[in-house]
Amino acid sequence: MKTVRILARQIGLVFKHGGYKRLLTAGNHWLWPGETAYVYEQGTPLQNPLCDLTVLLAYPEIAALLDVVEVNDHEIALQFESGRFQTILQKGRWAYWKGIKHYEYIKADLSQLAIPGSIDLVSLMPQPLSPFVRTYTVEAYEQGVLFIDWKFERLLSPGTYHWWKNSIPVHVAKVDTRQQQMEVSGQEILTKDKASLRLSFYLQYAVKNVVKALVENKEYDKQVYVSVQLALREYVGGLTLDELLDRKGEVAPYVLTKTAAKAAELGVDLRDGGLRDVILPGDMRDIMNQVLMAEKKAQANSIMRREETASTRSLLNTAKLMEDNEMLWKLKEMEYVEKIADKISTISVSSDGSMVDQLKQLFVRGRSRNS
Repeated sequence: MKTVRILARQIGLVFKHGGYKRLLTAGNHWLWPGETAYVYEQGTPLQNPLCDLTVLLAYPEIAALLDVVEVNDHEIALQFESGRFQTILQKGRWAYWKGIKHYEYIKADLSQLAIPGSIDLVSLMPQPLSPFVRTYTVEAYEQGVLFIDWKFERLLSPGTYHWWKNSIPVHVAKVDTRQQQMEVSGQEILTKDKASLRLSFYLQYAVKNVVKALVENKEYDKQVYVSVQLALREYVGGLTLDELLDRKGEVAPYVLTKTAAKAAELGVDLRDGGLRDVILPGDMRDIMNQVLMAEKKAQANSIMRREETASTRSLLNTAKLMEDNEMLWKLKEMEYVEKIADKISTISVSSDGSMVDQLKQLFVRGRSRNS
C-alpha cells in the first residue's frame, strides 16, 4: 500500500483498472494495490486519459465540482477570468475544476457574419481572434461596397470592418474618391484630309456615385477611357490637319462635353482635360517643316523688300534736300570726312606747297558762295 497527500485547493481522483473509484479531498489517503491517483489544482482543466469526461460527469460528486462548457459546431467560447481574457475554446466539451478561479464565457456563433458587440475586438484583434475573423479596411479617401453571398448589401464609409470567417462569401470592393488622372495616349487617328497623326490626351475625374461605378457598371474606368477615345476620333476625323492645328484649344472642351453624360451614368464627374501632344509621322513632319520654312522665307523677303523701299525713299528725299541746299550738301561731305577720319590714326603729307593753296582756294570758294 502507498499513500497520497492532497493539499488544500487540490482535488484527487482514484482509478483502478481504468475505472473511477473515489474522490479525494485535502488530506492523506491510502491507495490499495492497482489504484492510481490523479491530482488536480483547482481552476485547471480536467484532463484524464483513463476515463471519458461523459463517464465522470455521471458521478454527482465530480459533476458538482466541475464547471462544464459545451461548445457546439460553428461555435467558439471566449474564456475570461475576472474580466481578463484567458483562451479560446473550440467545439467540444470542456471542464474546469471550480475553486480559486472564477471563469466567465462568451459564446460566438461562427455561422453568422455579425460579431456581437459584447466581444471587445479592440483588445482581441489581431490576436488571438484573427484565425476566426476576416478584416477589411476602407481608407479615409475611399468608399467601399459590401457584397454578401455575391449580392449588394450596403455602402461602407472609411473604417475597419470585421466579420466571422465561415462559408458565406463576403467581398468588399473599394474605390478611390480623390481626383484621379487618366492618360489616353498613342491614339492613331486620320484627319479629314487623310493625314495620319498620333494624339495624347489627359483627363481628370473623380468618382461621385459609388453604387453606379461599382455595382451597376463593370470596369467604369475602362468605359470612360473608351468614351474619351471615341470623342477624340470623332472630333479629329471631322477636321483637316491645318484646321486641327489651328483649333487645338477646342479639343478638350469638345471631348469633355461629349463624354459628360456617359460619365455621369458611370458615377464619374469629369473635371478637366487637355490635348497633351500631336505627333506627326516622320515624312509628314518633314513636309510641314518645309512648308514652314518656305512661309518664313517669303515673310523675310517681303520684309526685306519693304525695308529696301523705305531706305530708297529716304535716300531720295535726302538727295532732294541736298540739291536745294548747298550748306546741307557741305555738312554731309564733312560728316563723311569725319567718319573716314575716325578710321585713320595718322596722315603723312608730302607736297611742294601747292596743297595748302588748294585747300585755301576750297574754303575761300565755299565762303564766297555763301556770301
